[in-house]
Amino acid sequence: MISNQKIYNYLIELENNNNRDWYHENKELRIEVNKEFENIIQELINQIGIFDSSILDLKPKDLTFKQVRDTRFSHDKSPYNPVLRAHLGPKGKLPISVGYYLFIGANNKTFLGGGLFTGMFKEATEMIRKYIVEHGDEFENILNEPVFKESYCLKGEKLKNVPHGYNKDHPQVELLKYKSW
Repeated sequence: MISNQKIYNYLIELENNNNRDWYHENKELRIEVNKEFENIIQELINQIGIFDSSILDLKPKDLTFKQVRDTRFSHDKSPYNPVLRAHLGPKGKLPISVGYYLFIGANNKTFLGGGLFTGMFKEATEMIRKYIVEHGDEFENILNEPVFKESYCLKGEKLKNVPHGYNKDHPQVELLKYKSW
């Protein structure tokens, strides 16, 4: 079995050699790293499945995102993402909505989170904001619950200003600025 350090080393090398030649020359290593990543995902499925059975039938290979980047509209023309990413949701990786997200990047930059990523889904963003407007105290009570705060925090992309159509004096105005929860 490949070590996690080997995953990080591979990602560092990809970050430093982000070109087609290096990528294809290291195909065997890439396959090993992807297999280990899928093993990690399977372990997550097993552990999360203890309290969330909606993901138990998922297959790790179906949950990962490709490393090949679409550079058409980007200033960064590097062809590959030097990260490994997976989304574990009740319906797999797509549509991206409520679920769990694993990100492994170079230099031990690892992130595991859960929640609702709505950046691409305006209807979902509006649905959550409407809920916050109507039930903001309930939402805030959950976030401030000591047991919740021990292990979790609210993070996500956030607007600088109050979203159009929302009252800037709303008691949970800072929660309304989020685009993901």
